[in-house]
Formats: sequence, structure tokens, C-alpha cells
Amino acid sequence: MVSLKLRAILFPFQMEPRREMLLQELGEMWDQIGEAEEDRREMLHALEEDCLNVYRVKVAQVKQYRAQLQREIADSVAEVAAICATIGEPSTTVHIACSSLQSTGNLKEELGSITPELEEMRRRREERRRKFSEVTELINRIEQEMKPSKQLHLTMDNSDLTIRRLEELRAYLQDLQLEKDSRVRKMTELMGSLHSSSLVLGMDFRETNLHHDDEGDISDDAIARLVSEIGRLREIKRNRMQKLQDLLATMLDLWNLMDTPSEEQKRFQSVACNIAASEDEITERDALSMEFINNVEAEVVRLERLKECRMKDLVLKKYDELNEIRRRAHVPVENEDDAMMMFDAIDSDAKRSLILERLEVQISEAKDEEFSRKDVLEKMEKWQAALEEESWLEEYNRNENRYNVGKGTHLVLKRAEKARALVSKMPAMAEALITKVFAWEKERGAKFEYDGDGLLDMLEEYNNTRKEKEQERKRQRDQRRMLGQGTGESPVVRPPPKNIKNVTRTLSMGGSSTGGKKASASVSSRPSTPSFLKSPMSARRSDEGQMLLSRAVEEDDLL
Repeated sequence: MVSLKLRAILFPFQMEPRREMLLQELGEMWDQIGEAEEDRREMLHALEEDCLNVYRVKVAQVKQYRAQLQREIADSVAEVAAICATIGEPSTTVHIACSSLQSTGNLKEELGSITPELEEMRRRREERRRKFSEVTELINRIEQEMKPSKQLHLTMDNSDLTIRRLEELRAYLQDLQLEKDSRVRKMTELMGSLHSSSLVLGMDFRETNLHHDDEGDISDDAIARLVSEIGRLREIKRNRMQKLQDLLATMLDLWNLMDTPSEEQKRFQSVACNIAASEDEITERDALSMEFINNVEAEVVRLERLKECRMKDLVLKKYDELNEIRRRAHVPVENEDDAMMMFDAIDSDAKRSLILERLEVQISEAKDEEFSRKDVLEKMEKWQAALEEESWLEEYNRNENRYNVGKGTHLVLKRAEKARALVSKMPAMAEALITKVFAWEKERGAKFEYDGDGLLDMLEEYNNTRKEKEQERKRQRDQRRMLGQGTGESPVVRPPPKNIKNVTRTLSMGGSSTGGKKASASVSSRPSTPSFLKSPMSARRSDEGQMLLSRAVEEDDLL
């Protein structure tokens, strides 16, 4: 029989019937065998050790399992805390989770209660990682598009998955997207400028130095290549513009020189306006193509050859223009025959062109001279008109029949009144003219010449002549007064004759038929206008007065 002590050791719990049966069967077999008590105790002791070893192994396993549970719980708590720190959750969440775990005391229950919390935190962390991964991937992609040479790429930091860090990356991504949009717009503008320049230059876009892949590339290198290519085309455009404008300027000069008909100008009239256009204003297709420039150059060459054939006619025309300006300005003109003989003696086209250029310069200078003399010439013209009226008035005053009344006499009297008023202003007009001439000579530092003679000398001569006339008239008045006093008679004023017919004819023709000799003597004795003041205009004005008197005579004859 198994002792109670052994039974308590081997079977601390209530034994099952089968175990009782096994011990009883073991004791019976020992009795049959005749095992000694000592051996029985040793075998039972060994059996007891075996049972204790089994318990020890089981206890060790249970202890290990408990430690494992404790570690899992601690790791879970630590992982929850780490995840909260990583994703930036408030610390209160971790404290609440830990306090809920420590309230039970059952390890399995503790582990079972923390596992859902841990899974939730892991899910939230993976969700946060996914968001970080998307933002990081977009950032790297955009940076790769803008800066493909950049070797360092942005990596996701798993230790910092906070909302703050995510917002920073999103803000950085937004800045990159704005920069990308800006680069895309810039590339679009640059590509448009490149296409526009290519069309203006008549070049195929494939002829440029731009790579095919650069059309969709927004990197710094692609933009730099595009800017460089646009700069190269702009330089070509500027050079061609300069060449075209030089050709157009030459063409316009040749048109003006040779009076080219408008029909011949139509082919290039549309581009002649580009002679003063800026670079950005020339946008027409093929406006600066080499084919078009070559056509313009060929036209200029044709005009140059035509100009060589018509050079003499051009020189004659320019000489006529120059002399006409000088005639209007009353400046001495050149002898065209001598100039053309010198021109014919020159066999070099370059020297002939220099003559034309010199003529152009002389024409420009003559125009400036004419403009500067304008005020003086206008006053000179008025003064000459006054001289003509003075000459006519002197002739009128010498006519003995001027007071006879007849048809048209009132017109002559009215002209005489106006002439006297004008003649009375002549000294002031002369002074004003002299002042203008002095001012002109002071400004220009040269002597003012009128048809080759000094105008101030002419005015001085006129003043001297006028003074001589005044002295002569005074001497005659004194002589008449002395004659009247010597005879004791006063001058008799003869009344106008009753016969007033043909008065105007007498005034206009210089006297009547019966008194022709006397009238002729009167005409021959009157003072004449100085030769240096005569001009085509004075002759015209004298003819006008003569025509007025003749018209009055004709009307009187008709009556």
C-alpha cells in the first residue's frame, strides 16, 4: 500500500480511482515478487523524484509562459506609447491604456484588453505612414522633374509621423506644385516665343538646338537650354532686322532719288513700314526669312544698277532742286553746265555717288538756310512791294492830269491814298528789316547777302537815295517859293479842265496826244527804281497797276 505521505506528494489533488488501482496493483506485484521494504522505499523515492521533476518542468514552463505574457503586455504598452509618440497622440491616451491594464491582475485578461488598443494604434500608424508616403512620393517626383540631377531624395522618417510634420510636408509640396506650375507656364511662354521666332525667321522648329525631350521637361537645365536657344534666335533676328532695315533704307532712298512709280513699290510697300519697327513689333510669318531678305537685297541691287544708268538725270534733278531753293532764298546759284562737265569727267560710280550725297547735304543745308532767312525775306518782300508803290506814286504825282475827273478815276485815287499810307511806313519798315538782318548776322556770324549783294549795304544805299530825294524836293520847294516872291505873284492853282474824257488813258499811257512830248519829257525826267531792288515781283506789280488803269480807260471809251 502507498503511504499517505507518498500519496500526498504524488497526488496532491484528489486521486482518481484509476490511480488508486495502479498503486494497489504495484503493491501486490511487489508482494508477489518479494521486494524488500528498503527497495520499495527506494523505488517510491525515485518515483517521487520523477514526479517532482515533472512538476518542476511544468512550473518552469508556466513561469516562462507568465514571463512571456508579462513581456507581451509590457511590449504592447511600450508599443502603444511609442506609436502615440510617433503619431503625436496626447500622453493621456497612453496613461488611460496603462491604468486600464493594471486594474485587473489577470495577465491574459490584461493582454486581451490591450491587444485591440494596440491594433487600433497600429492601424492609425499605418494610415499615417500611407499619407506620409503619398506626400513624400509626390515631393520626390516633382523634385525629380525640376531637378533631375539631384541625387538626394526625401525619405520618410518613421520616428516622426506627427500631424505637424505632415502639414510641413504638405506645405512644402504645395510650394513645389506652385513652382512647378510657374515653370510649366514659363516653359509654355518660352516655347511660344521660340515657335514665334522660328516662324518669323522662316526656320523649321526642328532646326533649332532644342532637344525633343525638352518640350515636356521643366528642369533648370531644360529652361536654361530653352532660354539660350531663344537668345540665339533673338540675336539672329536682330542681325537680320538690322540687315533688312539697312536694305529698306537704301531702297527708300533709291525710290525717292529715281521717283519710282507706286506700282513698282507695291511689292515691298507692306514691309517698308518695318524700317523703324522694334524687335517685338515684327511678328509676321517669314518676315525675316533669308528668302525674303534675299529678295529685298536683289531688289536693292536692281535699283542700284538702275541708279547707275540714271545717275546723270538724278544729278541734274538735284542741281535743279538745289538752285530752286537758293533762288527762293535769294542765294547765288551754281552753274549747272560746269557741274555736269565735271560729272561727265568722273568715271567712278563711287565718286558719282559721293557727288549725289554731297548734293543731298547741300540741299539740306540750303533748306536750313532758307528757313533761317524766312523772316528777313518776308519783310524784304513787303518792303519791295512798298518800293513799287512808291515808284508808282512818284509817277502818279508827276502826271499833270491826275486831278481830272473821269471814269475809273476814283480807283486810281484810292490806290494813291493807299500808296501814300504805305510809303509813310517805309522808314519804319526799313528799320525793322535792318533789325532783322542784324539779328540774323549776329546769330549766324555771317553777312546777309541778297542775290549776291549785302542787304545792309542795299538798305544803306536806299536810305541815302531817299535823303537825296528829300533834299531835292526841299530845294525845288524853296526855289519855287523864291520865284513867287520875286514876281510878286502867288502860284495859281488851275481848275480842273471841263473836258474830263480820256483822263485815265492819259495817266496810263503817259500823256495826251497833243502833249506827248511834254509827257515824254516828264517820264524821262522822273527818278527810277534802283536796279538792285528790282525783281520779277516788282515787274508783276507794275503790270497789275498798268492793267488796272487800262481797264478803267476801256470802260471810259465804251461809255
